[in-house]
Amino acid sequence: MNRLLLIIIFLFLAVAAFGRVIVGADQEDVWTDMLNGRRVALLSNHTGLLSSGEHVADAMVRRGVNLVTLLSPEHGFRGNADAGEHVKGSVDRATGLPVVSLYGGGVSLDDVMSKVDVAVVDLQDVGLRFYTYYITMMRVMNAAAKAGKEVVVFDRPNPNGMTVDGPVLDMSLKSGVGALPVPVLHGMTMGVSLWLL
Repeated sequence: MNRLLLIIIFLFLAVAAFGRVIVGADQEDVWTDMLNGRRVALLSNHTGLLSSGEHVADAMVRRGVNLVTLLSPEHGFRGNADAGEHVKGSVDRATGLPVVSLYGGGVSLDDVMSKVDVAVVDLQDVGLRFYTYYITMMRVMNAAAKAGKEVVVFDRPNPNGMTVDGPVLDMSLKSGVGALPVPVLHGMTMGVSLWLL
């Protein structure tokens, strides 16, 4: 948790100092040191890009991180599946690593967590309660906590800014498309939403 807080603070300081956002994925020296010598699972999709356009998974491989498993949310790891389409596990063509689909059902995250030391999340969210990315992140975090494993979130800006609108979720209606008591448009990033968990 301290490392996550450090990354979030660093991002805010970077914005204040330079007037631009430097996303977690672009902090290669920080995360390479943090992940060095550890077995890593990465939950990401097509939004997990460095400012150079390189995918964070490809950057991790390039930097020698022991990336052992890719975790796929809705739309697939490289973002090539339609909304709501159940994605099966596969092998990522670019890295040759196994992709475990968390949107296809039937996956035991307990098994995944038993084979890794840390899970990294790098997803951009648009701050809508019914988007599945934060719910997928919650599942990974719960499985990691149960297994005593760390989770590191590379935060990204919310393209909708800090706009908040709509009713707060009635928790008696909690589901796979609404899991936190937040408004429809909640204005948070993936990292900020951690504070509600």
